[in-house]
Amino acid sequence: MSRYRIPGMGRVDPAAPVSFTFDGRRYTGLRGDTVASALLANGVHLMGRSFKYHRPRGPVSAGSEEPNALIGTSRGPGRFEPNTRATVQELRQGLVTESQNKFPSLKFDIGAVNDRAYMLFSAGFYYKTFMWPRSFWDKVYEPFIRAAAGLGKSPTEVDPDEYASRYLHTDVLVIGGGASGIAAALVAARSGARVVLVDENAEMGGSLLSDPSVRIDGRGSWAWLAEQLSQLRAAGVRVMTRTTAIGYYHQNFVGLCERLTDHLDQPPHGAPRERMWRVRAEQVVLAQGALEKPLVFDGNDRPGVMLAGSAQTYLNRYGVKVGDCAAVVTSHDSAYYAAFDLVDAGGRVTVIADTRDQVRPDLAEAARRRGIQLLTGHTVTTTYGRLRIKGVRVNPVKGGQVGAGRKIACDTLLMSGGWTPSLHLFSHTKGSLTWDADSRTFLPNHKTEACQIAGAGRGLWGYGPVIEDGVKAGMAAAEALGRTGTAFGAGVEGDRPGTGVSQKELPTDLSAGKAKAFVDYQNDVTAKDIRLAVREGMRSIEHVKRYTTNGMATDQGKMSNINGLMIAADALGKQPPQVGLTTFRPPYTPTSFGAFAGYHKGATFELTRKTPIDPWAEAQGAVFEPVSLWRRAWYFPKGGEDMHAAVARECRATRASVGMFDASTLGKIEVAGPDAVEFMNRMYTNPWTKLAPGRCRYGLLLGEDGFIRDDGVIGRLSQDLFHVTTTTGGAARVLNMMEDYLQTEWPDLNVWLTSTTEQWSTVAVNGPNARKVLEPLVEGLDMSDANFPHMSVAECTVAGLPARLFRISFTGELGFEINVPARHGLALWKAIHEAGRAYDICPYGTESMHVLRAEKGYIIVGQDTDGTVTPQDAGLDWAIGKAKKDFVGKRSLDRPDIVAPNRKQLVGLITEDGTRLEEGAQIVLDPNQKTPMTMAGHVTSSYDSVALGRPIAMAVITGGHNRMGETVHIPMPNGTIRAKVTSTNFYDPEGERLKA
Repeated sequence: MSRYRIPGMGRVDPAAPVSFTFDGRRYTGLRGDTVASALLANGVHLMGRSFKYHRPRGPVSAGSEEPNALIGTSRGPGRFEPNTRATVQELRQGLVTESQNKFPSLKFDIGAVNDRAYMLFSAGFYYKTFMWPRSFWDKVYEPFIRAAAGLGKSPTEVDPDEYASRYLHTDVLVIGGGASGIAAALVAARSGARVVLVDENAEMGGSLLSDPSVRIDGRGSWAWLAEQLSQLRAAGVRVMTRTTAIGYYHQNFVGLCERLTDHLDQPPHGAPRERMWRVRAEQVVLAQGALEKPLVFDGNDRPGVMLAGSAQTYLNRYGVKVGDCAAVVTSHDSAYYAAFDLVDAGGRVTVIADTRDQVRPDLAEAARRRGIQLLTGHTVTTTYGRLRIKGVRVNPVKGGQVGAGRKIACDTLLMSGGWTPSLHLFSHTKGSLTWDADSRTFLPNHKTEACQIAGAGRGLWGYGPVIEDGVKAGMAAAEALGRTGTAFGAGVEGDRPGTGVSQKELPTDLSAGKAKAFVDYQNDVTAKDIRLAVREGMRSIEHVKRYTTNGMATDQGKMSNINGLMIAADALGKQPPQVGLTTFRPPYTPTSFGAFAGYHKGATFELTRKTPIDPWAEAQGAVFEPVSLWRRAWYFPKGGEDMHAAVARECRATRASVGMFDASTLGKIEVAGPDAVEFMNRMYTNPWTKLAPGRCRYGLLLGEDGFIRDDGVIGRLSQDLFHVTTTTGGAARVLNMMEDYLQTEWPDLNVWLTSTTEQWSTVAVNGPNARKVLEPLVEGLDMSDANFPHMSVAECTVAGLPARLFRISFTGELGFEINVPARHGLALWKAIHEAGRAYDICPYGTESMHVLRAEKGYIIVGQDTDGTVTPQDAGLDWAIGKAKKDFVGKRSLDRPDIVAPNRKQLVGLITEDGTRLEEGAQIVLDPNQKTPMTMAGHVTSSYDSVALGRPIAMAVITGGHNRMGETVHIPMPNGTIRAKVTSTNFYDPEGERLKA
């Protein structure tokens, strides 16, 4: 065993060695190690190179905030992942890892020449270089920049892993499994609430895992922790480890990413690697704790320089001594406890340099007893060493002046600049922050969501106070749910309270232009870079961030934001809250694309939606086509028919007798409420006030630009209830548009919108014999033309099923659409099909539907419109309520360009030689003009019409409505086709067949 592994310490299993490789060399760790702790146990601190300067780097932290120790990991073919945090990746047998951003090797990286030429790479250099000569851009600068961009190697193989996703509803979601979060979860659970407790680590416990010497209720902290977790499970709490809350969204919606198998030696076959949880909670408790800040001084990035709290974690949780001879520099009491634990475990700490002039007497005495030299009022001005720290120079500071320094040998330097509450998730909610002048940090202030904040996450320190605060948060969450929580106390012995001061960069005796005091480790942003940004005119912290890239690394500024803010504020001569804080955005930690994609990969990349009638169509040999996300029957071939023959037969049968069509995919929205009619008046071009219950109307929906967005037939079922149909592909878009207007423009309207697309199965029956087929199946309704005329709707019973029956037609024939609950859709279809046998009923598909509607000139939004077609262009100006004061898009209809006579307008086309036109073919007015020709429009729809005995087409043509009878020309590869401009209504223009 390595001399850095301390027997009997940590929560790792000494009886379970785990073999892994790093850069091709084999190492051994223990079960429970991370890659970082295992490498440190083997004396390896050098784990990577920085992005810009290629400086040698080792772990500076022990958690997910790690900016330095980013490695590539391989779990087999296709399972390579770059930028994995070595401090988070758990060890498992055979794990293959490699360092990044180096060539040819980690110890000898030629990219380190950038470090020597650092003066060329100051803040914002990319805005000021690569400008001259211009001819160098394509051949020199751009290839160089592209080759240097990125961190780590992008995977090149298809990811073979599975990813899962689930939804979860709970009363209380507690984020953070430390002392405060556990207390909150226990109180809430005992009130009878459903509680979920999540933590990103492999174990619950938070900082308790790094502090076994603290005693709570007369027991060691680990024993207390085990008992609390047992009580949580007994109370029914769902405890989720390895689960990161990546985002906190509106209405207490939280995204969780659970790591399922990355830690397993042999994952079960087919088991998902990660699972994305979408959680909706009545109450959220944020107990995420606080993050330790590094100090900013020259050489603070050298391998072996790390946070004091992280060294304490490696020691007490993993049983790893991070060095043989440590020095400490701090501005906070917490570093003393890390030093004491290290000495008590047999390690050596030569000196504690404290930037403060005065420290607590008990800490000074404890240091003296352990033989640690204490230097108050001191700063660190530089470190020594190449691939590992070998020494540190400390200098006294008096009256703001830095005195002469002395070099102290060490192989590890522990630092602490104090602690910053973890505010990321709270900031996702747009909650406001307040600056605490005493602790010199931001704290949560005004809340926008139903959440409680507990423990170190709101600036408290010490186990006693955070447990008490967790209890209060749990009780507040329970009370908000109408429940009563029961408080409990926890007696803490040997608590470790602490205070400190926040620093900008530490005072130094070095030249300001030469000191490499790093603020953002991953992006190589130094204190002088931030000061340069201020000198060059950056006044907002957001501008400083973008100019220097401070806080833009994969840790999202967890370790750099506050230090950067303090330096920028000092350079501006302002207080930190006057400069502001950068915006935290989800995800909280880097999250795999696979976790977001979930099941959406390969054959399930897009969901294939099927109607209840789909199995019947498949059994009948239907050929299918994708329409939006739906699979729809395209046509029903018989006896070796091709598509042309099948469609001709279906159209002929429907016009001659009766046909049936699965229209279940049409979008359906219920608009309900006292203000439903007013809402409809504002959304659609048509008037709705005088539409009586039991009647229908064609509805036309515009965008604010006045262009057609959607259409459909709308039935009024009662005074305050409308059944709205939309196009198949427009269902979600229309609902979103309605919700947007209802929530943001007209919140005063008392209206509810409900998507019912999948709640209703719809069968359309069309043809002269449609009524004869349906009449025997309909109960409670007189279907005669006098009682149930065209454009009527009624609720009745069809084939013994509750139904909404519409008399409408998309074919020009007598037509009905029957809506029944989706679970009864197939039964309805079979009943109608059986009843129609006497009339040779013919099921038809989407292609025949297109032909039948085109014969009547009915448009399909998205095919005969292209986002620039107005109602006037489409010949639908009759659908505009002339007396209406307003509706969406009304004002745009009066724009000069909208009413211009030369707009492209929808017309019909009939070719002179009987040729069927190609959809999308371009149209010109003069075929003899020089190329490039002026295009007058294009063909939108084109079909062979059995009813008319010739092909027909629809097209948009410049000034088309005034060109009736004119001849236009369609240039094609085999010659130019002549076509006559006609009305779009080719068949039964008087509409007599609707009254059959």
